[in-house]
Amino acid sequence: MKKVRIIYNPSSGRQLLHRKIDAICKILMDKGYVIGKYATKKKYDAMEETIRCCKQDWDIIIACGGDGTVNEVASGIVKGGRKIPIAILASGTVNDFSNFMSLPRTPKEFCKMIEDENITDVDLGKLNDKYFVNVAAGGLLTNVAHQVPSELKTLLGRMAYYLEGLKEIPKQKFRPIKVRVTSKEYTGEDEILLFLISNSSSIGGFKKLAPDAEVKDGFLDCILIKKSEIQDIITIFVKILSGEHVKHPKVEYFKTRKIKIETLEKVHIDIDGEYAGVLPAEFEILPNSFRIFTPKK
Repeated sequence: MKKVRIIYNPSSGRQLLHRKIDAICKILMDKGYVIGKYATKKKYDAMEETIRCCKQDWDIIIACGGDGTVNEVASGIVKGGRKIPIAILASGTVNDFSNFMSLPRTPKEFCKMIEDENITDVDLGKLNDKYFVNVAAGGLLTNVAHQVPSELKTLLGRMAYYLEGLKEIPKQKFRPIKVRVTSKEYTGEDEILLFLISNSSSIGGFKKLAPDAEVKDGFLDCILIKKSEIQDIITIFVKILSGEHVKHPKVEYFKTRKIKIETLEKVHIDIDGEYAGVLPAEFEILPNSFRIFTPKK
């Protein structure tokens, strides 16, 4: 008889999420699982509850929410020191990690995934003393995710990010940031517009932003978009849809296990859609540190 802790963000997806959770609870309880629910109220609640779960006798955690909720649960697993397998029920705005892993969203398919117990170990990224499931970023438009009001995210979904992004472009005027990048694979001083350090290929709803990324390869995929004229920026952003942007001469794309980015400017860092401090920062990969349920192929 397995014990399942459901950690959910009640503001993520609203009524649809509650109906799904109720349906999942009924299916699992009918099959003999013991269920406990925990609703988050503020930032870090999901992480702290996951740490408590690691110290208790929970067998499975269901993480319900967007990338931010999944990030907190992953952070709690690392800090709690026990790799409880996680079933991710996406209900946020973009859900990059869930989409990349092709995780089910209907209660019936979701519960079957748990019953099948097809569990995969995946990598996590580490930023100084924080962790990320999907991406860390800084520069042009990366502050959009944590500027969008939660009510707008719920009502408009992914479109909220793009609307906020359109408002942000004229303010930033593509001002480059002078950085020093240090890694085994690439080192240099550059003027960049944006850096992305990714664990999966899907970022901000774009499925091929880091086209060669894999969550189990033991590497971070790094993208630097260098100082460019407006016509180059437009070309790069158009090619993102096909993944061809990484071949543009103003784009540096490489894999690494560890990278340091330094600057004298105040540059905000975003991890999994949430504010995570400022540069300088060191990023590294933590191989096979997060266990998730995945559907059988």
